[in-house]
Amino acid sequence: MNTIDKLIDLALEEDIGAGDVTTDNLVSPESGGSGQVVAKEALVLAGLDVARKVFDRFDPDIAWQPHHTDGDAVDAGSAVLTVSGKLQALLKGERVALNFLQRLSGVATLVRAYTAKIPADGARLVDTRKTTPGWRVLEKYAVRVGGAGNHRMGLYDGVLIKDNHIAACGGVATAVARIRGRISHLMKIEIEVATLAQVREALAAGVEVIMLDNMAIDQIRKAVALIGGKAVIEVSGNVTDARLARLAQTGVDIISVGALTHSARCVDLSMRITGTDA
Repeated sequence: MNTIDKLIDLALEEDIGAGDVTTDNLVSPESGGSGQVVAKEALVLAGLDVARKVFDRFDPDIAWQPHHTDGDAVDAGSAVLTVSGKLQALLKGERVALNFLQRLSGVATLVRAYTAKIPADGARLVDTRKTTPGWRVLEKYAVRVGGAGNHRMGLYDGVLIKDNHIAACGGVATAVARIRGRISHLMKIEIEVATLAQVREALAAGVEVIMLDNMAIDQIRKAVALIGGKAVIEVSGNVTDARLARLAQTGVDIISVGALTHSARCVDLSMRITGTDA
């Protein structure tokens, strides 16, 4: 069972538990119907496949008619999808399906707003590991739908020496030398630095990626000039709407933004039953 299936199981167990006491006592198992999911605000859609999986748990023969695809910009008041099948399935799956759609579309919507502020020839926008526990695969998918890229999926798929690692090892050079002798020659080393002195140390150690953390714009420009194309340059920390366009024009290659996931709000979607045979 994959991560998404486990998450759906957890959400349904949390919401339905031993049963839906309202629907089970009001609606016949044989009754059919249809419902329409509508955007109540402008949004970028993400999560259709997950929402379908939720309804499929209750009625595998459900008819699914999306009116948009993931990545579409949807206007307020527009129908997102129509779903038809057992009425109990629609009512029991409604809230959980909408929760997934609202959260993932919220991330994609925020990401799209951020990417719009970066010139086409500017830096690449990526996310971080600051995701909702258990939701990382889905939220990073929504980031891609919104138009940005992914940083590491976890601690296992990329080396990133951060300030606490440097402190634990006693310095930049020691940390880089220690890890270089223990990882595959195919794996790049990224290191987080906060000063120009550390930039020089990172260059001397031969790292492939240098992350400039919480630097002022003028300091970033100096660091870019100092690096001079010898390493990929990432900037992170204090990346706000007001600073984004300026950061993208400093010459850095990557801008990582935790807010893409940790500060995205859920967008507003609702489902209305539009027909029944009850």
